[in-house]
Amino acid sequence: MTERPPSPALIEDKLWILSKPTGLAQYDFNFESHFQCYHPYHIDSPIIAVARMGATPDYQSRFDNLMQWGIRLIHSPSEYQRTSYLPEWYPLIKQHTPKSIWFEHFPSADEILTHFNLPVFLKGERQTNKHSRVQSIIESRGQLETVLKQWKQQSVLWWQRVVCREYLKLRPATKSLDGDFPKSYEFRTFWWKHQCVGTGEYWVSEDYRLDPKDESEILAKGEIVSKALDVTFLVIDFAQTIEGEWIVIECNDGQDSGYAGVHPLFMWRKIIDYQPQ
Repeated sequence: MTERPPSPALIEDKLWILSKPTGLAQYDFNFESHFQCYHPYHIDSPIIAVARMGATPDYQSRFDNLMQWGIRLIHSPSEYQRTSYLPEWYPLIKQHTPKSIWFEHFPSADEILTHFNLPVFLKGERQTNKHSRVQSIIESRGQLETVLKQWKQQSVLWWQRVVCREYLKLRPATKSLDGDFPKSYEFRTFWWKHQCVGTGEYWVSEDYRLDPKDESEILAKGEIVSKALDVTFLVIDFAQTIEGEWIVIECNDGQDSGYAGVHPLFMWRKIIDYQPQ
């Protein structure tokens, strides 16, 4: 049998959590300090748990290993793919997010430029390279060729398929300094069984807030997107264009995602309250 996982905790007799500190303030949360938690010595029958153990490059292995200990994660490997990889979630919600294409092989600059005019947004199928502007917002052919040459040497990118997205002008959250990744009027939302359980600013270092009208529009669109992806625990990031349209920037698995401006205590309280006795 594989190495023993962290001890699962039954929160308020309703929700199993498998928690492991990552050292990231925007991700970690001490359930023991806020909720009644029960840690069994033995698991007599399989349990279904939410993993808050940090992201993994191999969810299938994590899923299989935990199954050996009687722990089934809330998302199957196929559901995880649908929450985390753009080629999986994009076809289900493409009318709500910028035009995107991806390549099964490593593309040339010519191939990319047959599909898009510059500027174009370049990223991996799962994430950008730590919000690097020069590697994400491509404004010239020379820049594109340089980024493609460097792709295989980047630890965040080398294993990911190349994704190109239409570059839309977004409402700014602040005045970005030259060379910085532009910080748009962007919000993170958490969804549990198609119910929104948390909304907060994506850029926690900036001072901006969501007004009631915009929140209403986000929640309406988020419900549609959540039902289209049809998983238990989903994160949807929204941004507003200069024209005022709300678009989906990213989708992610709620198990992997940092809280950003969402208050974790209030979010987990809502999730627990939604659970049956």
